[in-house]
Amino acid sequence: MSQLTIIAQVVAKKESVEIVKSELLKMIAPTRKEDCCIDYRLHQDNYNPAVFILYENWESAACFETHKSTEHYKAYVRALDGLLVEKVVHKMTLVE
Repeated sequence: MSQLTIIAQVVAKKESVEIVKSELLKMIAPTRKEDCCIDYRLHQDNYNPAVFILYENWESAACFETHKSTEHYKAYVRALDGLLVEKVVHKMTLVE
C-alpha cells in the first residue's frame, strides 16, 4: 500500500472568500478523525486571500476515495457550489 499526498488548490470568487474559508475550516476536525488520514492542513495565500491550499496525506489512494464519500466531504462540495473560480487537485506519490 502506497501513501498518497494530495495538494489541492481552491480559489474562491472574491465575494465568497470568507464563506469558502469557513467551509474549509469545517472540514478539518472530521477529516483528521478519519482512520486513514495521516495529515490534513489548510493554508491561505498571504498575498491573495482567495487562494487556499490543502495539504493532505492519506495511507492509500483508497483511503482518499473513502474520504470523498463521507458526509462532511459531500456537504463541503454542496456548500461551495458556485463559489469557486477554480479547484485543482494533485494526487502525488513520494519519490524520495
